[in-house]
Amino acid sequence: MQSDKIKELDKQNVMQTYPRFDVVIERGEGATLYTPEGAEIIDFTSGLGVNSIGYGNKKWADAIHAQAMKLQHISNLYYSEPYVKLAEALTKRTGMKNVFFSNSGAEANEGMIKIARKYSFDKHGKGKSTIISLYQSFHGRTITTLAATGQDVLHNFFFPFTEGFRHVQANDIKALENELTDDVCAVMLELVQGEGGVIPLCPSYVKAVYELCASKDILLLIDEVQTGVGRCGTLMAFMQYDIKPDIVTFAKGIAGGLPLGGILANEKCSGVFVPGTHGTTFGGNPVATTAAQVVLDILDDKLLGEVIKKGDYIKEQIKSWDIPIIGEIRGRGLMIGISIKDKVPRELAQKCANNGVLMLTAGADALRMLPPLTITYDEIDKGLAILKKTLERTIL
Repeated sequence: MQSDKIKELDKQNVMQTYPRFDVVIERGEGATLYTPEGAEIIDFTSGLGVNSIGYGNKKWADAIHAQAMKLQHISNLYYSEPYVKLAEALTKRTGMKNVFFSNSGAEANEGMIKIARKYSFDKHGKGKSTIISLYQSFHGRTITTLAATGQDVLHNFFFPFTEGFRHVQANDIKALENELTDDVCAVMLELVQGEGGVIPLCPSYVKAVYELCASKDILLLIDEVQTGVGRCGTLMAFMQYDIKPDIVTFAKGIAGGLPLGGILANEKCSGVFVPGTHGTTFGGNPVATTAAQVVLDILDDKLLGEVIKKGDYIKEQIKSWDIPIIGEIRGRGLMIGISIKDKVPRELAQKCANNGVLMLTAGADALRMLPPLTITYDEIDKGLAILKKTLERTIL
């Protein structure tokens, strides 16, 4: 089917919730995509960080096929091997105690919020349920995770939002201290604010938050839906901040393209959920957890080290360009933001797509890059050359 026909059918039959870029993708190999007409496009987005090991990975596809033929789904009322093997791998590699599997990041964050509030209820009773998160944060699009999100532009239409959330400025420990009243049960952070502009939190601030929460028995919740699964150069980004969170969520890249998310809890929070307090039909699906095992196998220490090197390489290349609309280059690993001056990032991202490289936007002023973690230097150089030429032509 040709691109025009696909776009026509979308308009006729699909709810128009996405302002899609004007490009149709048919297939991919590595970090390179192709349109139905055969045009080649370098992917610096990996499906919003989902396709962590790129496209066309045979080991991943073969494992999925074998598991689908063996057992594609079984209720969580029964045991099966794939989810327990994945749980064991995740707990060993993160140092957390146990895991709950979900289908998405928003679901994982909903579950994390439930654990935090039940932990507090079990220990203190009613009245200690408020969660503090940061301005410019993004935690999902359910009613509750929108309330947790610190962006006013998203707090509209869907009233009433879930109560019990307050927001403070990032990297301001005094502002947080002032909000830690007796009704607060948890603080919720993204270590790099992705949708908010690819803004890393200051390590000293994160450590101060960790110590402050520990001193008051307030839970520290880390949303690693975008920063986790190797994106920042360690399996979870919190490993770079010298902290041990109480609860961590993950999703996006964990299954390499299949829907899977989850919640990791430390010893203190590991027994909060008991039968009847939380559940899911598809979470821990055998096919998705099998895919995730392959992803974890691929994301060994060598590859994670390469993520940091590739991210540094990309940032150094962009910093060397004499293009006046480029501002700050920020991020960790292969989660990179490029602030843009006096131009609309979305318009630039569409021009990039037209020229052969996919880019994302973040916040009000930034282009965002989330390439597959397995991207080659050749693909990086091709994509950067297109990006550079696009930005240069924009200022002519």
